[in-house]
Amino acid sequence: MNGFMLLTITTTHQPATDLGFLLHKHPDRLQSFPLSFGQAHVFYPSADEDSCTAALLLDIDAVGLVRTGRGQEAVTDQYVNDRPYTVSSFMSVALAQVFGTALAGRCTARPELALMPIALQATLAVLPCDGGASLIRRLFQPLGYTMSIEGTLLDDHFPEWGNSPYYTVTLTATLPLHQLLSHLYVLLPVLDNEKHYYIGEDEIAKLLRHGAGWLHAHPDRDLITWRYLKRSRPLAEAAMARLVLEGEDDVPDSPDSKTQAHPARTDSLSTERLNRVVEEFRNYGAKRVLDLGCGEGRLLQLLVQDSTFHEIVGLDVSPAALKRAEKRLHLDRLPSSHAGRLRLLHGSLTYRDRRLQGYDAAAIVEVLEHLDRSRLASFERVVFEFTRPPLVIVTTPNVEYNPRFVGLADGQLRNPDHRFEWTRNEFSAWAHDVSLSFGYQVRIEGVGPTDPLVGSPTQMGVFMRNVS
Repeated sequence: MNGFMLLTITTTHQPATDLGFLLHKHPDRLQSFPLSFGQAHVFYPSADEDSCTAALLLDIDAVGLVRTGRGQEAVTDQYVNDRPYTVSSFMSVALAQVFGTALAGRCTARPELALMPIALQATLAVLPCDGGASLIRRLFQPLGYTMSIEGTLLDDHFPEWGNSPYYTVTLTATLPLHQLLSHLYVLLPVLDNEKHYYIGEDEIAKLLRHGAGWLHAHPDRDLITWRYLKRSRPLAEAAMARLVLEGEDDVPDSPDSKTQAHPARTDSLSTERLNRVVEEFRNYGAKRVLDLGCGEGRLLQLLVQDSTFHEIVGLDVSPAALKRAEKRLHLDRLPSSHAGRLRLLHGSLTYRDRRLQGYDAAAIVEVLEHLDRSRLASFERVVFEFTRPPLVIVTTPNVEYNPRFVGLADGQLRNPDHRFEWTRNEFSAWAHDVSLSFGYQVRIEGVGPTDPLVGSPTQMGVFMRNVS
């Protein structure tokens, strides 16, 4: 007795067959992959330049799961249950194994395509959700999706029995494919509220890796963390302590506990960083300023409230982050005196962008460490040679400080999306090399509490262009 679950992904990006490059699966072939719980099949019901649909079909060996004892602890300890027929954590595992390269945001044949926002539509048939359609909306709408949700009756012949907890859901958005896959990877088990495999500390790393860039800002991040980690209080609190390092002020409480697994402080490290940047801008007398890698717009929020700054531009590579920034800044309701001063731009810090030229100052706050080391040279030229503002402020983590945070070991990075984190000597060497190469002077300071052995959690470089 086998069960089947289906996910389809459609794009109208031109040419739509680029979807094959992104997924690393050729549209002209049916491909099958063995999984520990059955098989996965990838095929394309349609593929032309105008529209392309890829299907991931899971063939679940329900009887085999019970006979081998795999997943018994979870929900496969009986022959008759709904798990093999509903889109659940089995699908998350298949996404990681079958579409792993796409999930990681890599495209060997077309590397620029992996980061490109494209029109995407994902359809999930028979999606279980014990919280109903409202929970589905709560989880996906903050990420910028529009959606249709179709419920099903418990029995078509007896409508008076009411609705079942199963839905057909279609999600539509314009975003890079790897972001869609990451959202599905994390949120499908959350909706199902079960996982078919053992949950240990390595699941925290998976959650943070696939939630990088969006989970820390999600309004229901504590609920997502709690359910993803199967309501394990120690694991959830450890994960929440790590999420705070992505820029939020407070660690959210688990549903059953008020314990915070992070050092208490009267003012968050994130807030102190942003205030220091604003202070440097003011002291310099900057009027037209850039927030490069603006994320959800926390620095922009401070800048727009200060009439000192006449023109403010935020740039980010993530359309989802820019949408969150729009909501945070209430762009649709800003008074005209504020709205005319603020712009949000989509773009990358590794490609020259003439829109960024002519500004007094630029801030790059906790962005550097998200770049591949191979792209640092491009970043340096874009910021210090082509954009070339008189004042540049760069902040980045001090890896030496990490063991002072609960849940972080010596040498462990603060965020799975970080490509590297520098020691104080490494950051100093990089900053002075950049200054010499591009005609700047640099001052390096710590941000946050200073430890006599390892320094401050954040290191900040204030670059001043030499007067020619």
